[in-house]
Amino acid sequence: MSGVKAKQKKSSKQAESFEPLWQQSLDDYVTAIVWAPEVLFAASAAGELVGYQDNGKTKTILQAATDQSIDALALSSSGKLLAASGQSGQVSIWRLPQPTPIATLDNAPAWVDRLAWSPIHSQLAFSLGKYVQVWDGESGEILTTLNFGFSVLDITWHPSGDRLTVAGYQSIKVWSALDWDADPEVIEIASASTTILWSPEGSYIASGNIDKTISVIDVQRPTEPWMMRGFPGKIRQMAWTDAPVKQGAPLLASASTDSIVVWHRHLDDAIGWEGQVLGQHEARIQAMQFQPGSSLLASAGEDGWVVLWPKAARLGQMLNGADGGFSSLSWHPTGEQLAAGGRNGELMVWARTTRGKGFGQK
Repeated sequence: MSGVKAKQKKSSKQAESFEPLWQQSLDDYVTAIVWAPEVLFAASAAGELVGYQDNGKTKTILQAATDQSIDALALSSSGKLLAASGQSGQVSIWRLPQPTPIATLDNAPAWVDRLAWSPIHSQLAFSLGKYVQVWDGESGEILTTLNFGFSVLDITWHPSGDRLTVAGYQSIKVWSALDWDADPEVIEIASASTTILWSPEGSYIASGNIDKTISVIDVQRPTEPWMMRGFPGKIRQMAWTDAPVKQGAPLLASASTDSIVVWHRHLDDAIGWEGQVLGQHEARIQAMQFQPGSSLLASAGEDGWVVLWPKAARLGQMLNGADGGFSSLSWHPTGEQLAAGGRNGELMVWARTTRGKGFGQK
């Protein structure tokens, strides 16, 4: 496949690699990508929303270019509902597998850039300035409007689906999905929390903050967060692995400018979390995800590289193909394929292959 290459070197430790599978392109910067079981959906800064099947051979246009960017895509936990939102203020929802539009929520002139489906129910939370609304896929109605008080910067659900967590200026607020009218639990943050993420088992919430810190909060001790400091810039990306752990907490990866730090929970509370720096990127990291069920970490950067980090501990494989840099990243739910979007509209997919030991990729 033209333009998609990988550096190679001999390795006695890695028998598994990812090879180019297919490539397509959108008209503009790829802002978001998400996998359904048989379809890869991709959105662009031009407002395109496209689904690709059959290794990129079959293309379905859900929305043609509008000159208003789509900034967020989200797939429901059932895999049956796809939501998209962005500059227009519209939240558009399709029923899958054959994409059929079922709802359009018009919120202009608000810019809706955060979407989050409940992991349990067909309930979609989305940002609306200082508010968050929750739409119900069963009734087709808005269930609640929550007042955060300041601009909403991120939204995430607890893995149990019983709590909705919202981040912004000087606090994280946690609402009960069982009683939306109840006052939220408030976790104070010294600056502003720009990205939040629950650990897969729901014991910890990590908060990336605008003052170049990370807070890791144990739900059993919410007033005593661990603080990580000394980053070169604000935390733009975080990811928890969902791989089984024998003891302690799962791995947490964070990205600031061109650096990744992987955090291990120490058994000694006095030590807290220990970090290992992974340095290879030469420009800002734009996306980062763990392979489902694994500690293999993938990162995509403006330097034009997708880097794979086996066990989130060492440099494994480097993939390229976006001359202007990568902007987005998404693992297939099976972990067998990896997709990345480029700043010039490139959309490419690699598939896992197994080689005889002695050959890996860098």
